[in-house]
Amino acid sequence: MEKVYVFDSTLRDGAQAEGISYSVEDKLKIVEALDELGVDFIEAGNPSSNVKDLEFFKEVNQLKLHHAKIVAFGSTRRCFILPEEDRNLTSLLSANTKVVAIFGKSWDFHVTDILKTTLEENLSMISSSIRFLVEQKKEVYFDAEHFFDGYKNNKDYAIQTIQAAEQAGATGVVLCDTNGGCFPDEIKEIVEEVRKYINIQIGIHTHNDTGQAVASTIMAVLGGARQIQGTLIGIGERCGNANLSTTISNLELKKGFRCLPSGNLQLLKSICVRIAEISNLALDKTMPYVGDSAFAHKAGMHIDGVLKSSSSFEHIDPELVGNSRRFLLSEVAGRGTILRKLKAIDDKITKDDPIVQTMVKQVKDLEYQGYQFEGADACFELLALKAMGLYQSFFTLENFKVIGDTTNQNGVSTSTAMIKISVDGKTEMTAAEGEGPVNALDKALRKALEVFYPVVKEIRLVDYKVRILNTDSGTSAITRVLISSSDGKNTWNTVGVSQDIIEASWIALVDSIEYKLNKMKRIGE
Repeated sequence: MEKVYVFDSTLRDGAQAEGISYSVEDKLKIVEALDELGVDFIEAGNPSSNVKDLEFFKEVNQLKLHHAKIVAFGSTRRCFILPEEDRNLTSLLSANTKVVAIFGKSWDFHVTDILKTTLEENLSMISSSIRFLVEQKKEVYFDAEHFFDGYKNNKDYAIQTIQAAEQAGATGVVLCDTNGGCFPDEIKEIVEEVRKYINIQIGIHTHNDTGQAVASTIMAVLGGARQIQGTLIGIGERCGNANLSTTISNLELKKGFRCLPSGNLQLLKSICVRIAEISNLALDKTMPYVGDSAFAHKAGMHIDGVLKSSSSFEHIDPELVGNSRRFLLSEVAGRGTILRKLKAIDDKITKDDPIVQTMVKQVKDLEYQGYQFEGADACFELLALKAMGLYQSFFTLENFKVIGDTTNQNGVSTSTAMIKISVDGKTEMTAAEGEGPVNALDKALRKALEVFYPVVKEIRLVDYKVRILNTDSGTSAITRVLISSSDGKNTWNTVGVSQDIIEASWIALVDSIEYKLNKMKRIGE
C-alpha cells in the first residue's frame, strides 16, 4: 500500500472556525488524541500570533509523542527586508519544532493587488524565507496559497512560485484551494500537470465552500499528491476544511492507500468524538463513517436486509472505523428491532419472552404520548432494565426550585436552581446559577450528585433540543426535550416529555445520569 501522509490543521485552521476557542489545555489534549490516531503532522498554530500560542509551544515540547511531528505555521518574510529581520520568521524558530509550514502567494493578483509588491519580489520572499529556515535545519513545507486560482489566471507564474520553493530546499509544496471554489476534476488535472515541473512531494489543502473538499482531496491524491491536509472533523473557517476522517477512510478502504499505522483506523470514531468534545461541539450524526447515523437503520426492510447480509445496506463493516451498527426504534421498526436491542442487554431473551411484548407495548404507548426513542437509545435501555428487574435508582429527588431569569452585573441573563436529593438515607442540598433555568438545574443536580458519585464530573451536556408537539394547544402544548450527554468517550441521548418544559428537561437530565451510573454498574466499573 502506498503511503499518503496526513497533515492535520485542527489547531490552526480548525481554530479559525466560528465558535471555536481552544485553551492551551484543549490544544494539548487534541495533540495527544491526534498522535494516538497516528497522523503524521499536527499544525499547531502561529507562535507570533498571540501569547496563548507561545505558551502552547512551550508546553507541547514537553509531550512525548509516539508518531506525529508538531508543525509551526507562519508566512514568508515581509517585502524588502531580510529574513533574519522578519519577526514572524524568527518566532517560528522560537517554537522549537523540527517542521515548519510557511505560506506565500501563488496568485499574481494577490501579489500585485493585495501585497502591493512586484512578482519578482514575491519570488524572492518565498525563496529567501525557505532558505533561511532550511539553514536552521528545519524541514519546510511551502503552502502555495490560492494556487489553483493563480494557476488558472497565470499558470507560468504559479509554477514559478513552487519551483522557487523547491530550489530553496523545501521538503514539499502544498497546493491550496484557499477559496474552496475549484471542482475535483480541475484539482486532479492541475496536480497531474504540476508533477511535470517539480520533483518534491506535493500536498493538497482544500476548503469546503462548494461542499467538495473531500472529493477534491481524493482527486488530488489520484493525481499524484501524497500529503493530505485538513481537519479531522472538518471544522475550519467559513464552510470548513477537508474532513480528514472521511478522506482517510475513503483512501484506505476504497482506494488502497495507507494513511494511518496498521490497525489505527479502528480508533477513528472514538478520536473524532474526543476532539468534538474538546471543541465543545456535537459530532454531526450524519458524518460519513464516524457519525452515529452512518450505520443506523430504521426501515424494517433495511433492517431485515442488513441482518441477512450486512452488505445489502452497508458499504463497509462499521467496526473498521470503530463505529457500530444501530437499529432505530420507531413505529416502523417493529418487534424484531426491540428483540435485538433486548438481546444486547441479555442474550438469553427469545422472541417468545413476555418481556418483548411488554416492551413493544410500552414503546408504542410512550411514542403516542410524544416520546421518540430512535434518538434516545439510553432511555430505551433504562426502560428495558426496569422491565428486567436490573435497574437501580441511584438517587431520589426530594424537591427542586428554579428561580427565573435575572440579569447580573455583566448584563448576562441568568437563572438559579436549588435542589435537594437523597442517596441511601443521606441528603444533599445545593444551588447553582446557569444561563437559563435548564442549565442552572443541570449544574445544581451534578453538584449535588458529585458528593456521592464523583464520576458525574465526567458527564457533560453537549446538546439540548426542544420541540413543541401540538402547536395548536398554545401554552398547554406538549414539549419534547432531547438531551445529548457525553463522558468524553461515549455520547448518549435521553428524552423527556411534559406540558412543562422544566419537567421535560428534568426527566431527560435524570435519565442521562441514571443511564451512565447503571451502565457502569453493569460492566463493573
